[in-house]
Amino acid sequence: MAGATLLDVDELEFMRGRVYGADHEDAGPRHGRVYAELVADPLDGLLLDVTNWSAHDLAEGVALHTEIGRYGPGGRALYAASRVDGRRLDWCGDIP
Repeated sequence: MAGATLLDVDELEFMRGRVYGADHEDAGPRHGRVYAELVADPLDGLLLDVTNWSAHDLAEGVALHTEIGRYGPGGRALYAASRVDGRRLDWCGDIP
């Protein structure tokens, strides 16, 4: 995608590699932190900082606030540890 401008890039591709909840001006991953990739709707491609999470925390999963899920503003997307790859959290559904 070399040479593309923000106007050429679709929204999903733009979000890839960005950290969930980070400031838009500095949304890239930081050195020394551990990240899991969010896989599938609605936060597909974002990274979640799981630096201090235990294996139990990862297994329990997380509900992340999002405005682009099924329930719009105020809704949450559920993600749980992938059975395939420990560096990924798979989407499980949306809740209000």
